Amino acid sequence: MRQLLTLARRPKADAFSDQRIGTPRPYWNTDFRAASSRVAAERIVSTDVIANSPTMPPGRSDLNDFTYFLALARHRSFRRAGLELGISASALSHALKGLEGRVGVRLLHRTNRSVTLTVAGEEFRDAISQPFQSIAQAVESLNRHRDAPAGRIRLNVTADAGALLLGPIVPLLTERYPAIELDIVSSNRMVDVVGEGFDAGIRHGGTVPEDMVAQRLSADLRWVVAGAPAYLQRHGIPKVPGDLASHCCLGVRLGDDRIYRWEFEGPEGEFSVPVPGRITADDSRVMLAMARAGAGLMYGVEAIIVPDLTSGALRLVLDDWATTGPGYHIYYSGRRQLPTGLRVLIDLIREVRPLGL
Repeated sequence: MRQLLTLARRPKADAFSDQRIGTPRPYWNTDFRAASSRVAAERIVSTDVIANSPTMPPGRSDLNDFTYFLALARHRSFRRAGLELGISASALSHALKGLEGRVGVRLLHRTNRSVTLTVAGEEFRDAISQPFQSIAQAVESLNRHRDAPAGRIRLNVTADAGALLLGPIVPLLTERYPAIELDIVSSNRMVDVVGEGFDAGIRHGGTVPEDMVAQRLSADLRWVVAGAPAYLQRHGIPKVPGDLASHCCLGVRLGDDRIYRWEFEGPEGEFSVPVPGRITADDSRVMLAMARAGAGLMYGVEAIIVPDLTSGALRLVLDDWATTGPGYHIYYSGRRQLPTGLRVLIDLIREVRPLGL
């Protein structure tokens, strides 16, 4: 859809159904000169300590703490990093304090609202990121020698894609590949999947970042308008998109906080319509619940509405004006080896074809 494609072209921008986060630590009660001196001193200390550190190889606890530090560097949040690692934020904070104590350098600035890297922290992150990626790839390569694939896959997907694509195939995945773990984060905001520690993302085709490798997972998607029979009985059935001006429409909020203009296709091609309404949401599940209750007309992917159409809870309107948009695609970095678990997941979706292909 044009509005979605426009948003997708902006690097690290937010976008509807598909869409990106540290605030520098303020130097309270200091002037610019003092702040500059602090940064300069930090560089000197970090360089001296790193240069004069003993060459003793890191122990097991150090390696664990290096992993914790890299997760914090990605998320800039103890809570989010802890969720990825499966430990509490307090345990993570304790581990990082221990690491800083052992190396003798502050790696992180902590405030109530943000976590940022110090100069030494940035240098340390840059130095150890690639070796840890190489280790992860080496472990992943061992899957070639297993009888069955194993490992953990982290996915960031739109809410609709999670329900429509992954819901039908997960039971089959767990049955065929019991050693594969699947960690799904459902979000309608585009995130940096590499920076946030995900193996891949699933979005509408036109919103995939241009520097990513993408594979189609579904046929094109049909976008429709639906309402509850009780609502249509009270307010009438719109015959043309222009009739929406006299209806209550459930607005769709885009990732940049604009309200989505509903799109249609007529004899002269595609066009969009601004719709009135006092209610907006960024999640189709919320809109479905409100539409069923008769709060107004909703706009969304037809596949997510089908169960309500079948049961009679909702009815399509303006069906002759419905438009189609790019189907769901899975995308991932081309700079990393494709995890075996992710490959079998893609193959399984293509085999089952929950939304056609």
